[in-house]
Amino acid sequence: MPKSHKPIDPQASAGILAELARNAQLVWRLLHDQRVPVWMKAIIPATLLYIISPVDLLPDVALGVGQLDDLAILLLGVKSFLSMVSPEIVKEHLADIIGESVTQRAKGTPELIEGQYRVVEEEETREGR
Repeated sequence: MPKSHKPIDPQASAGILAELARNAQLVWRLLHDQRVPVWMKAIIPATLLYIISPVDLLPDVALGVGQLDDLAILLLGVKSFLSMVSPEIVKEHLADIIGESVTQRAKGTPELIEGQYRVVEEEETREGR
C-alpha cells in the first residue's frame, strides 16, 4: 500500500519564506546600525566564512548531510546575533520593516480578504427544492 503524502501547504511555505526574508532584512539593517557593537556584527561574517570554508564539521561531499551542518551554522549564527542585539533596537527595526511591507502592500498588491462561503445550489438540492 503506497504511503499517503501530505500535500504541501502553500500558505505555510509562503509564511516561512516571508519570515526568512524579514530576518534577512532585519540582519542587514542591524549590521548597518551604529548602535550595534562591532563585535556582535562580526558574528555574521564569521558565520558566512565558516560556510564558504573548506573545513567543515561534516564534509560537503556527503550529499545532503554535508549541507545540513552549513544550514545549522547559518541559522545558529543569525539566531545568536539577533538574540545578542538589544531588544529595543530589534523591535525598532522590525516595526520599520513591518511598516514598509504594509505601505508596499497598500501601493500595489491587493489586500487579502478572508471570508466564508456556501454553495447554495447543493443546499437547495439536499433540501428538495
